[in-house]
Amino acid sequence: MKEILCKLLVIGAGPGGYACAIRAGQLGVDTVIVEAVKAGGTCLNVGCIPSKALIHAADEFEHATRVAAGKSPLGISLTSPTIDLARTIAWKDGIVGRLNGGVTGLLRKAGVKILHGHGRFRDGKSVEVQTETGTQLVRAETVVIATGSQPIELPALPFGGPVISSTEALSLTNRPDRLVVVGGGYIGLELGMAFAKLGSSVKIVEAMDRILPLYDAELTKPVARRLGELGVEVQTGAKALGLSQADDALVVESREGGEKSLPADRILVTVGRKARLEDWGLEELDLDRAGRFLRIDDHCRTSMRGVYAVGDVTGEPMLAHRAIAQGEMVAEIAAGRKRAWDKACIPAVCFTDPEIVSAGLSPDEARAQGHEIRIGQFPFTANGRAMTMQADDGFVRIVARADNNLVLGVQAVGSGISELSSSFALAIEMGARLEEIAATVHSHPTRSEAFQEAAMKALGHALHA
Repeated sequence: MKEILCKLLVIGAGPGGYACAIRAGQLGVDTVIVEAVKAGGTCLNVGCIPSKALIHAADEFEHATRVAAGKSPLGISLTSPTIDLARTIAWKDGIVGRLNGGVTGLLRKAGVKILHGHGRFRDGKSVEVQTETGTQLVRAETVVIATGSQPIELPALPFGGPVISSTEALSLTNRPDRLVVVGGGYIGLELGMAFAKLGSSVKIVEAMDRILPLYDAELTKPVARRLGELGVEVQTGAKALGLSQADDALVVESREGGEKSLPADRILVTVGRKARLEDWGLEELDLDRAGRFLRIDDHCRTSMRGVYAVGDVTGEPMLAHRAIAQGEMVAEIAAGRKRAWDKACIPAVCFTDPEIVSAGLSPDEARAQGHEIRIGQFPFTANGRAMTMQADDGFVRIVARADNNLVLGVQAVGSGISELSSSFALAIEMGARLEEIAATVHSHPTRSEAFQEAAMKALGHALHA
């Protein structure tokens, strides 16, 4: 067995792992990273990036279909469009491949040694890696666990046959005529809406009383309206019981207790994700848990000295940008720098149609923390840029303290609103007040003006509403 000694060993090359390894390499830390599949993890290979590619393709096809049906007021016409989904998936795979190669190149540029294979802990300082050329033993001073997450499988609907996870959904080369989505969270709605735009008949089954239960009802109303326009049938308060005897339908139980079958070619289960903690030999380590996740402190340290954890294995929010920030911080700690997790907010984006952004505290969360608040909300129906792009559904909302106008949170729903998420987070991170946002000159005509107008409205003097 070959043996490698290093200062830092990173298990998993997803966003948190590769960010940690790259930054550590830049700082001169002798670093080894272990990845069983491909660099980039779930986000790059079977999550964030490929899903946004499919969503974009679906948007383009739906726009073309609407124009062909004579529903465009812009004077544009064309013949009936078609889509070759296999070609679409090949285009998506090309993007993933380029980004995957880019991550690998950045790791090498930083001087990081990459081991392709499955790692298994022997103890808190050593990991056996099964590679194509044999087993290698890596011993390190510091270890970072960044093994990510995987889709949750329902006991009544194990993956296989017509039952698929988001991973398989993003590789379908034939559009299912009938798609049933189990789970009305952001993954289910993003993919469900995309397939509806591609021409699938889509039904969504959600056990809670409404879709997107992690967002407040006001933010989700425009999404619910759009689902109706796309012909997506949503059943809330419904429980998925399993497949029909012929495996061609999903049997559900309504809140009233009755059962019915929903015919389906594919059943997409999107009820959440869980930490990928099995098959890594973690039973050899004495690590405290926080529910289903690894417990960490504000330095991302686990309960074992010299063992850190970043990303989805550490719990919510399970977001790639949180993992990247954690990984970069841990790398600097490994290099001897003083760092601690002190982020004021982590923005979350739901890439539905329209998109939803939430940064900081919602009105209810702010009140629950004892704040007296003031709220400013500005609709895109009063924004010139949104109107000219036929995307005027939604709004920007600012939540601020009533006593000093400190911004506590920003929420928004609208077409392309994800591109403003960093502006919202920056305002909160820098401790901005309503007056500062209102006094900042925003480019005209842009949808970003809604941010300024919301601040003005909270101060009592919106110009355009």
